[in-house]
Amino acid sequence: MRRQCELLGIARSGYYYEPVPESAANLALMRRLDEMHLARPVYGSRRLTALLRREGQLVNRKRVSRLLGLMGLETVYPKRRLSRPGAGHRIYPYLLEGLEITGPDQVWCSDITYVPMAGGFMYLVAVMDWWSRYVVAWELSNSLDSEFCIRAWNAAVSKGRVPLIANTDQGSQFTSEAYLDAVEAVGVDVSMDGRGRWIDNRFIERLWRSAKQENIYPSDYGDGLEAQRGLGGWFDEYDHFRPHQALGNATPGEWYHTPESYGATPAVWRWR
Repeated sequence: MRRQCELLGIARSGYYYEPVPESAANLALMRRLDEMHLARPVYGSRRLTALLRREGQLVNRKRVSRLLGLMGLETVYPKRRLSRPGAGHRIYPYLLEGLEITGPDQVWCSDITYVPMAGGFMYLVAVMDWWSRYVVAWELSNSLDSEFCIRAWNAAVSKGRVPLIANTDQGSQFTSEAYLDAVEAVGVDVSMDGRGRWIDNRFIERLWRSAKQENIYPSDYGDGLEAQRGLGGWFDEYDHFRPHQALGNATPGEWYHTPESYGATPAVWRWR
């Protein structure tokens, strides 16, 4: 074992180390924080701590801040270093300002959210068509690296359609070289939200609200495999069966696959 660790360039202590999972109490607190953040995204760690104490939970702000960071949750208001990219990562301008989007595959957007489960938590990423709200692809992961974002992107473009613009926030997953290379390799322009500008990607934020209230919270998934199956069914229903009020009670799939039936015209670009 010593020789193997030498060949790999790692310390034996690192090889034998087993990560300590979050306690059941912390997992329950994380779920509650996620529910509170979904209902009141403008509340920061101070107000969330105060609300939790009103509920009888003995927590301090340091613990709340740590768990919010672990879940990847950001309070909705302008502040310093929001959605920080990795060191040296490229940042792109926001290309959707004043842009009239009149049909599918003009803009795709992507984002990540936290998924609480009975015995842990995972992260969910989705690639969504901005005009139709159609979820082109999605992936689950147990870590916040860029690999599952790249898998979701590759799964989306493998279906034979690509957008003109791909919009994300400035998180390190979306500013990584590997992710940007995957997007630009198929000739797509990269657009990024401004710091603290959650509204720049508001449609996918609304998707997360629906997914959590309609599926994730009621299902209380026990593990990743169960979540994969359950979310697969929900996304299929969302895309193809669930009437969408903003789309005149059509489904996102109907708007995406038959755009001519819903007033789509060739792309019109209007910049202010």
